[in-house]
Amino acid sequence: MAQELNQDSLEKKIKDNKVVLVDFWASWCGPCRILNPIIDDVENLFPNNVAKVNVDENMDLAAKYGVRALPTVIIFKEGEVIERMPGLSSKDTYMDKLKYYLN
Repeated sequence: MAQELNQDSLEKKIKDNKVVLVDFWASWCGPCRILNPIIDDVENLFPNNVAKVNVDENMDLAAKYGVRALPTVIIFKEGEVIERMPGLSSKDTYMDKLKYYLN
């Protein structure tokens, strides 16, 4: 399962890694539960570049990054938000985005 982050660990993760894909989710969100195994599969291929934030436990982070719909996947590059993807996408989409931004 993808690493769960909070305020401090998210800042460290996006600072220490060139590119990080972060899934903002909640346990009560049906589409989030559908996305969970997809994100886990992507993490298996990119173990240092994928993480999750539970918005119920980290409302401040959801507000900081303007997460208004769940799930929302945000890609950070060198500490900055470079792409925001609300809703569900395919495993290939997330993998292609990570490959693109890592190169």
